[in-house]
This record gives sequence, structure tokens and C-alpha cells, in this order.
Amino acid sequence: MAKIRVGIVGITGYTGEELIRILLRHTGAEITALCGRTSAETRPLKDVYPHFDGTGIVCEPLDAASLAGKTDVVFLALPHRVSFGIVPELLDKNIKVIDLSADFRLNDPAVYERWYGEKHTAPSLLGEAVYGLTELNRGKIRAARLVANPGCYPTTILLALAPLLAGRIGERSSIIIDAKSGISGAGRKTVAEYYKNEHPNFRPYSIGGTHRHIPEIEQELSKIAGEKITVTFTPHILPMERGMVSTIYISTGREMSAAELRDVYASRYGGEPFIRFMEEGKIPDVRNITGTNYCDIGAYIDARARRLVIVSAIDNLVKGASGQAVQNMNVMFGIKETEGLEVHSVS
Repeated sequence: MAKIRVGIVGITGYTGEELIRILLRHTGAEITALCGRTSAETRPLKDVYPHFDGTGIVCEPLDAASLAGKTDVVFLALPHRVSFGIVPELLDKNIKVIDLSADFRLNDPAVYERWYGEKHTAPSLLGEAVYGLTELNRGKIRAARLVANPGCYPTTILLALAPLLAGRIGERSSIIIDAKSGISGAGRKTVAEYYKNEHPNFRPYSIGGTHRHIPEIEQELSKIAGEKITVTFTPHILPMERGMVSTIYISTGREMSAAELRDVYASRYGGEPFIRFMEEGKIPDVRNITGTNYCDIGAYIDARARRLVIVSAIDNLVKGASGQAVQNMNVMFGIKETEGLEVHSVS
């Protein structure tokens, strides 16, 4: 079978670099086009990332007509608002698109405009875009030509809560999410500023329901629950480069055994290649997911307070971004879902 021809637009950010790393070891795909966000120059990839020396791949200016002749799918690793003008042109040329920005995640353009402060200029595509949380939307992703890759925080939260909400377990008005991310989740510019002015500081941010991932989280949780869900979400910056942990609290309203809780997750995620449910006595942590596409989930009972405590951990650059994007590509093209994602490495 011929290899999938892959283009990546926006290679200078963390997610673009991670896509290259994963796809270079992918036996079913070949990188046939790399483009920066704004560069009009053609230059070797090794000039951008010396550690990719020897690939022979050249970065070139973005040109949709050129991509149409040599790509089957294009990953857009671009800042929010930039994909609007690119996605319609690629789709018109029968190129499948996996967008890693937030531009096609929200179903309502008015919600996007309220949270991102920009007018949505491609609203006609929102009904077509498939939310790319693979474990929940695999069937739709398989038939999609436009996938909106989820945000990193939403990935940890939705995977952790989906079995409970789908099973009508817990008081849905009581959900509190305490999430912590390595600084790479904010992009290279913010990382440089953090190391210059703050490191090794640890702090919350976007307190009081102001983080842009909130409408995405609530939109998808509401779909799972079949009713409007509102959450309290507070993110934090951790003094490390990569990794993310979300600790989620939800009141049970009744007694619940550890065996019952385990069965809820086993029935939903049994056989999922990238979901690892923790054995009794073990807790998800960053060390064991770094460089992987795994989401580790642990579910615990606080019997005294009659609450469940759900902990999920991912590498925000892999399962939270580029790895999940490749997982979605594999599903879209009907190849082994784990291809290119089996190796634990950040080199």
C-alpha cells in the first residue's frame, strides 16, 4: 500500500516539531511538504532543527496548489485565527486537514468570537468539522475530511469524565477541575519569557472561568451528558517543560465501591490502545507518560466527602496535540491506529 503523503504547515512551534519527530518514524506515512507560517524562503529542515539533520527534507513557502500535487493530508500547527483562510483552500483541492488550533473546535461561531475575540470567517465548515478526540469520536473521524484536534486540557478532562457522564454517575453540577501543565503548552514565546522572568515559579492562572478551553470542555461534556454542563476549571503552570495532570472532583451523592468504579472505566475503555487505567494503589504521573501518546487515568473514592477524585495525565505535546493528531490521521486513512506512536522518546 502506498504511503500517506503528509504536509505540515507551521513547523517552528512545539507541535510542528513534535509532528515531524513522530512522522519520521511512521512506516505508513511520508513527509512530502513542510511549510513555515510566514517564511517565503526555501531552506533545509536541518537549518530550522539541526537534530533532524540527514533527513534531506526542505521547508518551502506555503502554497495550496503545490500541496495539492504532493499531499493527501495536511496538519495545521498554527496559532488560532490563522487556519480560517487556509482550510477552505485545502479542502477545495481534496486534501484532508487536521487542524491543531481551536479554529474549528467550537460548534457556534458566536461562542468562538466571544472567547477568542475574532470573527469566525469560515463558519460554514463548523458543521462538517469532527472533534478529534479519537476514543470518543472514532467513527466520525474515520469518515472526516476536516478534523479539529482537541486542546490538551480538554483531552485530559474529557477522557477522565466521559465514562462517568455517559453512565449518569455523579452530580453533574459539582464538577471541579484542578489542572496543571508544563510550560510548553503556552508556546515557545511564553516559555522563553517564563525562563527569563519566572522559573522555577508555580502558579494558577485564568482564575474565575476565563480560560479559553472552558467552552470546548463544556461543549463536549454537554454532548456526552445530554444536558448543559458547567464546570469550575482552574489551570496552573508547572515549572517543567512538558506534561499535564488534571485532578477532577465530582460528588457522588451515594456510596460507591472501588470495584464498581473500576468497572465503569473498564467497560468504556477496555481495549483502547492509549488509555491506561491505573491499578489499585497507583496514581498517574508525568514521568510515565512523557514522550508517549498515553492518557493514564486513576479513579479514587473519597468516601468521607462522598466525592470521586479522577486523575488523568498526558504529555501535552503528544496525546494533547501532535500524537493525537497522528492517531486521528491513522484512523482517517484506515491504517493501524498505533502506527508511529509506539515508541517512548522525546529525542
